[in-house]
Amino acid sequence: MTTPASRHHKRPRGEGQWALGYHEPLNKNEENKKNDDGLNVRQRIIDVYSKAGFDSIDPADLRGRMRWYGLYTQRKPGIDGGKTAILEPEELDDRYFMLRVRIDGGQLSLEQLRVIADIANDYGRGTADVTDRQNIQLHWIEIEAVPDIWKRLEAVGLSTTEACGDTPRVILGCPLAGIESEEILDGTAQIREVHDRFIGDPAYSNLPRKFKSAVSGCPAHCTVHEINDVAFVAVETPEGDKGFDLWVGGGLSTNPMFAKRLGVFVRPDQVADVYGGVIGIFRDYGYRRLRHRARIKFLVNDWGVEKFREVLETEYLKETLPDGPAPHTPRGNRRDHVGVFPQKDGNFYVGFAPKVGRLSGDKLHLIADLAERHGSARIRTTVEQKMVILDVAPERVDALVADLEANDLQVNASTFRRQTMACTGIEFCKLAIVETKATAVQLIDKLEARLPDFKDPLTINVNGCPNSCARIQTADIGLKGQLVDGKEGFQIHLGGSLGVNPGFGRKVRGLKTTAEDLPDYVERVVTHFEAQKKDGETFADWVQRADEGDLK
Repeated sequence: MTTPASRHHKRPRGEGQWALGYHEPLNKNEENKKNDDGLNVRQRIIDVYSKAGFDSIDPADLRGRMRWYGLYTQRKPGIDGGKTAILEPEELDDRYFMLRVRIDGGQLSLEQLRVIADIANDYGRGTADVTDRQNIQLHWIEIEAVPDIWKRLEAVGLSTTEACGDTPRVILGCPLAGIESEEILDGTAQIREVHDRFIGDPAYSNLPRKFKSAVSGCPAHCTVHEINDVAFVAVETPEGDKGFDLWVGGGLSTNPMFAKRLGVFVRPDQVADVYGGVIGIFRDYGYRRLRHRARIKFLVNDWGVEKFREVLETEYLKETLPDGPAPHTPRGNRRDHVGVFPQKDGNFYVGFAPKVGRLSGDKLHLIADLAERHGSARIRTTVEQKMVILDVAPERVDALVADLEANDLQVNASTFRRQTMACTGIEFCKLAIVETKATAVQLIDKLEARLPDFKDPLTINVNGCPNSCARIQTADIGLKGQLVDGKEGFQIHLGGSLGVNPGFGRKVRGLKTTAEDLPDYVERVVTHFEAQKKDGETFADWVQRADEGDLK
């Protein structure tokens, strides 16, 4: 018989933390991962699913483990956004896949870019989108094609391994690593070591949720370290030693949090070990009971910086890390590397802006051809859905810029072309409520026509649902997809920012717009900003002091 005393001493309900002994599956996702490691689905795709076809795929693999190799089913065409949260997964699934190619550090050779372009054309109906995590996403992929796609990618050193899923996903890096004249450290070697040690390792392939990483010495802080699960930001001590400052626990979605500095100095040769410690803490202590609380940011928020650092040092590293300096103030107020700038070797890099990352297989081939024609062998992707061509000789710069702009790849881009991002949206995504890419392209075109003289930095981030893949909370104008009066539209976030004064912006009660009225709204609020701004005042600063009426 259970007595009041025994009830009082009953073990408290756990959060699914392995380190505390809670190994029982707590939800369907955890049960699937316990039943079989996501990495094991690769062989089933090769041996069974690619031969027997879509209908042969186990549902637990289809909507779970296949993500470990960058595969998501697309949204079935013709299903409107009002049904996104109502229909069952099998009603939303199309028989085609989105495939994410991971590009760690955003680094691509011409050969690699051409292979992706060929795959897009041969198997993906020509689709190719540069993401805000430096990846390239393809669509319309059939399961029968996947083994050949992997063979082609792996032949040139690319992979889709752990591009999605509850895994260590792509490692962000500055696209100018090694050539930026003002960089503190080139993080390329650290990214490579982290990749080689941890990606595809079954010891780290069952995390509570996704794990996003960045390693960079960029003076513009282009890898948005403030909103990664773990980030290494290059610093220099007063004594002249160069290393990295460690940040943990950043992330957006429906409960945004900025990463926190642990205050430690990490030598370059320690980065992989420290990364292993942080991801180990997440694996062992991360919350697994509720999916919406399973990101590392919740653990960091609950523990605090001091405890997290203590556990990292004592349980995982077995050594104490020295205190270190904070990163310097980011250079400039744009992080996208669009334009023409000198490298430290005397050559130049040329950054250009596809509209919201939307490209095609043919366009990727063209980019590779233009780079080669003007003497470059290296292409980079950015976290702003843009691209950069490296190593352009001074005498070739003007001709390359002319060729790019003749093909609608703008180098001297407007603010609106340069700083508007959009997630995948309802065109392909099963979570989306509204269209994003086409809406954002139309917005850019209309704003360029209506406000041709606007030059201030202004980020406009368009998201198809509340999950913030396009980082709406940190944008000057963040647009969260929803139905407005029965039509596609957006809730509006204003004045988000990273850098010197990071903030998640201002929500004005009831501030929303239909997609149709979006250009009118943005034109109106930008015009108010131009009329009222003080010298040197940013849009985000103005939003904090503006009257509500001027924000509507």
